[in-house]
Amino acid sequence: MRLAAPRLFYGMCGLSAVVVLLDQVSKLWVFRVLLEQREEIVVLPVFSLVKRYNTGISFSFFATDHATGPWIFALLAVAIALGLLVWLSQTAERLPALGLALVVGGAIGNVIDRLREGAVMDFLLFHWKGWAWPAFNLADTAITIGVALLIYDGVFGSRKQA
Repeated sequence: MRLAAPRLFYGMCGLSAVVVLLDQVSKLWVFRVLLEQREEIVVLPVFSLVKRYNTGISFSFFATDHATGPWIFALLAVAIALGLLVWLSQTAERLPALGLALVVGGAIGNVIDRLREGAVMDFLLFHWKGWAWPAFNLADTAITIGVALLIYDGVFGSRKQA
């Protein structure tokens, strides 16, 4: 495989590794230190740190207690991450490369959880008057930002070339 921009590719792989590291450290710190003896810490009236395990995919869709669930979701995420790495290797533009790197790092961070814990560890919870957004983590945040960058580049990136 010939890299379109080797320095960009390796730099973005480094960014993916940083995302994985920050994600894993934050999960271990919150779950094993801050919330070791409790289920929730209210940080602000609209924000709490919580212990949640997601056995499904985004927003707990397809949640399962079956023993093969984490392995199937992990294999799917690894296949997607490998496909995104191939795409990244063929990318010479910084914005889509950044988006791809964030998605790959987030996906790998959540795969590690599935293999180690059997579920994704979520701990960031925004809530208001009985309503709560589904809990999420730093890997999910990286994936969301990465996808937003890819969409932005897909919509507005061609204007630069035109």
